[in-house]
Amino acid sequence: MNRNHVFDSNGPDVRLRGTSQQLFEKYLQLGRDATSAGDRVMAESYFQHAEHYFRILNAMQQAQGQGQPHAQGQNGHQRRGYEGEGVDPVDAAVEQAMNGHAAEQPLPAGEGEQPKLQPGVD
Repeated sequence: MNRNHVFDSNGPDVRLRGTSQQLFEKYLQLGRDATSAGDRVMAESYFQHAEHYFRILNAMQQAQGQGQPHAQGQNGHQRRGYEGEGVDPVDAAVEQAMNGHAAEQPLPAGEGEQPKLQPGVD
């Protein structure tokens, strides 16, 4: 399988077609949109789909890296990631999306997990 392999994806409520990179980015965006719309369940589903395609991307990168154990740039220096910063753009996108997803808005009063009361304590 190569990076240009086209997948047909049956998402939670959409049907998408594209490369693993395209599907990863699309599901991340759908997850962000659902989060901003307040639909946490749908957002989680989209983020899970994004994670699936992220794992496919990682597997392809690892398979490609096994053929070249010491990946080097054109000038002979070891590659450090995106624009020499040592950061993989895909890793950064997932981390940013998951951090944004984890920082959810507080729940309205009466929703969410309720405190546990102990009998006999006032």
